[in-house]
Amino acid sequence: MAAKHSSNELMITRLYDAPLKIVWAAWTDPKQAAQWWGPRGFTITTHSKDLRPGGSWRYTMHGPDGVDYPNTTKYLEVVDQSKLVYDHGATDDRPPLFRVTVLFSESNGKTKMELRMTLPTPEAAQETARFIKKAGGDATWDRLAEYLEHESSGREKFVINRSFEAPIDLMFEMWASPEHSSRWSPPSGFEMKFIEAQIRPGGSSFYVMTGPGGAKMFGRANYLELEKPHRIVYTQQFCDEQGKISRHPMSPTWPETMLTIVTFTAEGPDQTRVTVTWEPYGTVATDELETFVKARGGMTQGWTGSFDKLEAYLAER
Repeated sequence: MAAKHSSNELMITRLYDAPLKIVWAAWTDPKQAAQWWGPRGFTITTHSKDLRPGGSWRYTMHGPDGVDYPNTTKYLEVVDQSKLVYDHGATDDRPPLFRVTVLFSESNGKTKMELRMTLPTPEAAQETARFIKKAGGDATWDRLAEYLEHESSGREKFVINRSFEAPIDLMFEMWASPEHSSRWSPPSGFEMKFIEAQIRPGGSSFYVMTGPGGAKMFGRANYLELEKPHRIVYTQQFCDEQGKISRHPMSPTWPETMLTIVTFTAEGPDQTRVTVTWEPYGTVATDELETFVKARGGMTQGWTGSFDKLEAYLAER
């Protein structure tokens, strides 16, 4: 969840690598919205959609546990390829939960989405933020990025964002410094140690992660770009203890090489949004790509766990 503009508002900002008309269509066409709307694992069925002031979008969201969530969205403002204002979360027996204002703008072929949720009280805003985080609702906007990428290039990517209460230079250091990244990046229950670390363009790192019972996993990263404080690009592979490339110890069809792009965006003097884009790299077999696509839910859990650890580590500082 991004910064609040006032105590009863929640803000989300995203920059999508797609023209405005494509992003607008993904938002407003029910068939396209069905490909990305909602947290990971959720699907939706649209019953009707009337995109005009006074019109409504009636749909049911289906949870992965089989629970259905009916929803009626009422449109208050519709400005083509520019603005949507709507009341969200109503049903036939329940009033709307909050009002949403979405602004769309294009620059250099990319589309900026600024979304503001306005709630009745600051307490309601805080409770909604907690609910969205727990339900993985912010993944909706990551799923939109993945959908737009697949529609434009055919490539399958995984995208995840998190806003942190820390300045951009510090956030960059959290990733670029082995001392810091080893404290938060390994999965829960694992400890990480860098055996070698040359974190610079053309450099590489070799590390080991030790899990419960002493199980060890070795990995290597090769750094392609470091643009302080905005961007880090690296490839990543599993290795044996001699540094020879190997396969994922628990998933033999996991892609051999992954490309990670981390971008840092200042959302205020002391707030930074981190965007991680992950995709298979190089020659990728069909079964490897299928494994990657099916694992997005697990990837979300894994990165969320690491981000939670990073938030805690920042709080300690």
